[in-house]
Amino acid sequence: MGDPLTEDGRLLVIDTAGERCAVAVADLATGRIFARREPTVGRGHGDVVMDVVAEALAEAGASFGEVRRVAACVGPGSFTGIRVAMSAAKGLALSLGCETVGVSALEALAEPHLGGEAMVLAVHDARRGEVFCALYGADGEILAEPAAFAVDVVREALGGRAGPVILVGSGAEGALAHLPEARLGSAAGEPSLDALVRIALRPLDSRALALRPLYLRGADAKTQAPAGLRAAPAS
Repeated sequence: MGDPLTEDGRLLVIDTAGERCAVAVADLATGRIFARREPTVGRGHGDVVMDVVAEALAEAGASFGEVRRVAACVGPGSFTGIRVAMSAAKGLALSLGCETVGVSALEALAEPHLGGEAMVLAVHDARRGEVFCALYGADGEILAEPAAFAVDVVREALGGRAGPVILVGSGAEGALAHLPEARLGSAAGEPSLDALVRIALRPLDSRALALRPLYLRGADAKTQAPAGLRAAPAS
């Protein structure tokens, strides 16, 4: 298979890390989104995800055979929900022979706010007094890998860096109480499909995420090492 970005083909994005079962179908060459579905299902993503995928493909006028890349949101988020999107992506990749890529929910939350002069701290409310955070430079560079923090020490996520900071994510408002000098960019709890698509369209280089769940609590509260941020080739 050649580079799919030079071929006719579709990108399929799946996000079930939160309350919704979100699916988008986009053109790999131009990034144009042909269809999107975002039903709120709460639980039971596994019961509906393939139906939602089929509906989105039908709306886009595309067949499963036109899918060249499948992207899944790898979290952080619901333990079960993350697994649903990853399993769907892996199953489709195996049956269609297409490539896969993971997209961090934190990066997707930060992405619309990049490009200015401020760092962007994506903060996901993990409950139990904790937040999941990742820090991005204005150019999108990962300054601090995803990690869990007690909300009252969220400042530690900055690693001592000085400069303007934009807070985004479901935990942004709570973090603002401990980072009063920061600016609130968005308190949205789930990333937009547009941002997920833009990230999933990037070349599959060393910054692309493998389909590996981004769990950050308890035994899984580990920073994703840069050496592991690789695209997973279809097998």
